[in-house]
Amino acid sequence: MGLLLDVEDTAVTRQTAEALARVGTVAAIRLIALAVAEADDNQADWLQTGVCDALVGPDGVPDVAAVCGKLARDPDEAVRRGAADISAWTDAIRH
Repeated sequence: MGLLLDVEDTAVTRQTAEALARVGTVAAIRLIALAVAEADDNQADWLQTGVCDALVGPDGVPDVAAVCGKLARDPDEAVRRGAADISAWTDAIRH
């Protein structure tokens, strides 16, 4: 979480979010979702950029939207809220 919410270096936030999105597991996306829920506007912008970079990259990534669907049922409200934001980002990229 410290890397995702690094207040000193937005490049770290962006790169960490991108790397986790490329992994695409429930655990990885859950970390991003928690960070999104806690992030200020600037941090959220960089988290979004990192996730979007992973989704449009040449290597392709696992279906982040499907993982967000699973996280929509997470017992932690912050995870559900963050996953909803990430899902909206993925929808914007696909359309």
